[in-house]
Amino acid sequence: MSITNPDTSALDADVIVVGAGMCGLYALKVLRDQGHQVLVLEKGSGVGGTWFWNRYPGARCDIPSLEYSFGFDPELEQEWVWTEHFASQPEIERYLNHIADRYDLRRDIRVGTGVTAMDFDEATNTWLVETDSGERLRARYCVMATGGLSAPNRPNIPGIDSFTGTIVQTSLWPADGVELEGKRIGVIGTGSSGVQTIPELAKVAAHLTVFQRTPAFTWPSQNKVLTDDEQAAIKTRYRELRREQYESFSGTAGTTGAVILQFATDDHPILESTPEEREAALQEKGFSACRIWTDTAKNLDANEMAVELFREMIRRTIKDPDVAEGLSPRGFPLGCKRPVLDTNYFETFNRDNVTLVDLRRDCIEEITPNGIRTTHGLIELDVIVLATGFDALTGALTRIDIRGCEGRLLRNEWADGPHTYLGVSVVGYPNLFIGVGPGSPGVLATYPPQIELQIGWIADFLRYLGEHDLTLAEAQQSAQDAWVEHVNEVSIGTMFTAASCNSWYNGQNIEGKPRVFLPYVGGLPLYTARCHEVAADGYAGFTLR
Repeated sequence: MSITNPDTSALDADVIVVGAGMCGLYALKVLRDQGHQVLVLEKGSGVGGTWFWNRYPGARCDIPSLEYSFGFDPELEQEWVWTEHFASQPEIERYLNHIADRYDLRRDIRVGTGVTAMDFDEATNTWLVETDSGERLRARYCVMATGGLSAPNRPNIPGIDSFTGTIVQTSLWPADGVELEGKRIGVIGTGSSGVQTIPELAKVAAHLTVFQRTPAFTWPSQNKVLTDDEQAAIKTRYRELRREQYESFSGTAGTTGAVILQFATDDHPILESTPEEREAALQEKGFSACRIWTDTAKNLDANEMAVELFREMIRRTIKDPDVAEGLSPRGFPLGCKRPVLDTNYFETFNRDNVTLVDLRRDCIEEITPNGIRTTHGLIELDVIVLATGFDALTGALTRIDIRGCEGRLLRNEWADGPHTYLGVSVVGYPNLFIGVGPGSPGVLATYPPQIELQIGWIADFLRYLGEHDLTLAEAQQSAQDAWVEHVNEVSIGTMFTAASCNSWYNGQNIEGKPRVFLPYVGGLPLYTARCHEVAADGYAGFTLR
């Protein structure tokens, strides 16, 4: 691709898509099929997005494989064979590479090309996109397929750069791996990636030390090989299953049971249960016994009773009472943080070579050349694994210098939290569209069906603009304000917004980030219906010219 002269209006593409993960690949497929010239810019050396970068031991999807897949092409659905109920990172990466090859997408993807800045040119109603090599490219429209969990959070721990061993982040795991066998390994963080990798690291470490700030709500995945008969049974009813996904709050039909937390809907309140009924639930459901009650979603007393069932299962699993207490969630409700699926997570802490450091009682003071010093002393280590999560939903956008009309800078305008219209557009940034971003269901709904619905809506919008000889679309302030108010309104009363809840859902894992609930918790069907209403009304809430 030749370097664009920024002083001309010649386009390098009709649409520039930033990111070649699931969202970016689908955007390229759909927009190119519509006749647009599309260019995808991808920072990584390959496609796959989060499934390219997160190569840590134990990395696995927590949505059933047959649902964590695209439904736009029945032939693709039938030809791809999944091997497990919950697919591992290598299998999902192979799937996404298969899509890139099957639909000849690579010819319009430039890998190894990070985007550093974007400027809207008001004279021509186009975007100038600057890459990390200094090249500037011009397009009429931009689609930000940057992902909700793609901006790694590196903790600012004193002395972190002094460590003479190996430091690696789960979200930036080297493709050629890390030498772990027989090493003294420390893991900081027990979110999803920490919970997944800790059992695997324990198998190979001379000793594994887990530094935990907040205990996790995690359930056994009961993952297993996906048999031919099981796979065939789903494939014969894929159209029905896709319909069930689109009608589901979380975009998940539940072929196996998914991690996205859905409380029971039958009339079964825990506040009216007897001790015998709760014990029976523990015997039958194990760790999932806390999830079967109907009053735990909005009643804090009921929620605490359910959490006590979870703690009881931990006590029955962990041999050491002190370790069991350290792993027990307290002070925040079930449902306020991302729930996790695991493989032998709690059982791992019964191993002789695993130690838990509860940072609520023994804080990290600094990282030294030889290890991690806590309040109680120095723990010598060879490898430090940072399972410290992401600057979720907004970080991948605010780390780019995105300037809209009159030079306004997106990160400054979102200093008090993100403001979007439908999660796809922002006032003052015409012709810029966001995939699965803040203000949309985002991380609360299964990505492939949500991407198909949302990117499909954006593609229809661009077709509408072309058919009506329009070259600019910008969200209106009143529409954006109303949507932000609605997003906040539907979150009130949920466990996500409980005063005791600090999570990456509300930005509290990032120092200085405002406390704002980021995704839309109204559910995928309600969100989809609203988007369709806007389209049917000539894209109401947008200024078009």
